[in-house]
Amino acid sequence: MVRQLRVGPWERAAAFLTALIALSGCEERNTYLPPPPPQVTVAKPVVRAVTQYLHATGNTTAINSADLVARVAGFVEAIKYNDGDFVKKGTVLFNIEQEPYELKVTEAKASEQSARASFKKAQADYERQAELLPSGSTTQAKLDDATASRDSAQASLDQSVASLKQAELDYSYTSVAAPFDGIVTKRQVSVGAYVGSGTTPTVLATIVQVDPIYVDFNVNEQDVLRIRAEIRKRGLTPGELRKVPVEIGLQTDDGFPHRGHLDYAAPNVDSSTGTLAARAILDNDKRVMLPGMFVRVRVPTEVEDNALLVPDSALGND
Repeated sequence: MVRQLRVGPWERAAAFLTALIALSGCEERNTYLPPPPPQVTVAKPVVRAVTQYLHATGNTTAINSADLVARVAGFVEAIKYNDGDFVKKGTVLFNIEQEPYELKVTEAKASEQSARASFKKAQADYERQAELLPSGSTTQAKLDDATASRDSAQASLDQSVASLKQAELDYSYTSVAAPFDGIVTKRQVSVGAYVGSGTTPTVLATIVQVDPIYVDFNVNEQDVLRIRAEIRKRGLTPGELRKVPVEIGLQTDDGFPHRGHLDYAAPNVDSSTGTLAARAILDNDKRVMLPGMFVRVRVPTEVEDNALLVPDSALGND
């Protein structure tokens, strides 16, 4: 026979406190641990030659740019390129009606041949009179007349020759060709348009040469003085200055991947800005650069042989 023991409220409370004390005795106590010592990175300085640079900003400009204009009046007969084409020097781009100028060439040739025949006859008359004068078979007056006729015929011939050259020149102007290798802009006229009239020449299009290409930039007065001192130190001549390398970087470039050389430096400093204008030239056969672009410019000025170098991180402080 099992008896049921009754537990009163005081007994239950005592058991609960005993359990809490037992649990608290099992927890780990919080103790303070000191932080580890800081890690120190050590790097040895490096000694090597370092190039000092002059930094500037500039803009690209075309080495050649020209408006193609109508030098004779007439209707545009043909346009022989597509807008934006790259063309070689001498490529015919526009044809202005040629027939009127071709007829003028034919007319001028006929006049020149007639004048040449007249001169030939006048020259023969002069020579005949000159041969007869010593024997008394002619008079001085006749010789003078023959001389005047010969000189007049010579003048007429010279005028006819000049007229023929002008007619041929005008005829050549009916074909508008590229004056140099370059890219031709969009046409400003259409086929059938009448051009070349009036006092202002009609612009047909523009051609731009982009290879090689110029880079214009400015150097402040302090850098000019420093560079001139370095030039005197090296004993460089004006011709050797053109061999000074120039490095160019576009806005999207890392560093300065494009290289050229100094091409021009102004003979005076602009008093209003305190800067000197300079120009570089560089190859642009892949047409990476277009005229008018903003660029970064770097020019080596001097080399320090034994420079002491440390990592950039060593220059920071906490």
